[in-house]
Amino acid sequence: MARTVITFGTFDVFHVGHLRVIERAAALGDRLVVGVSADALNMRKKDRLPVFSEGERLAIVSALKPVDEVFVEESLELKRDYILKFGADVLVMGDDWEGRFDEFKDICEVVYLPRTPAISTTALIEKISGNA
Repeated sequence: MARTVITFGTFDVFHVGHLRVIERAAALGDRLVVGVSADALNMRKKDRLPVFSEGERLAIVSALKPVDEVFVEESLELKRDYILKFGADVLVMGDDWEGRFDEFKDICEVVYLPRTPAISTTALIEKISGNA
């Protein structure tokens, strides 16, 4: 039976770290579903809008070869609903979230992948804007 993997992210100022997490997540199953954070969710989380709009970020992520389906993640509190809706067997998150999603182990496998060293969207934005 096919294994569905689900992961989430803002994927703003798309970089190689984003690509690597998507490739590594895809390798854990047969189908990869990616939740892209809504602009409003990013505003609530980081107190700023993404550089690229929700529509642009959805287009970028959906164009990636390993990605089978994308959707807009409206709320962090709906992760369980998203996992169930897409029939995910595996939830993949970056290891900066280690332990934060263990509550979902009752419905799927939870995997925390190491982040790509020395790559951060926030740091890139600050560098580009001259605030670094």
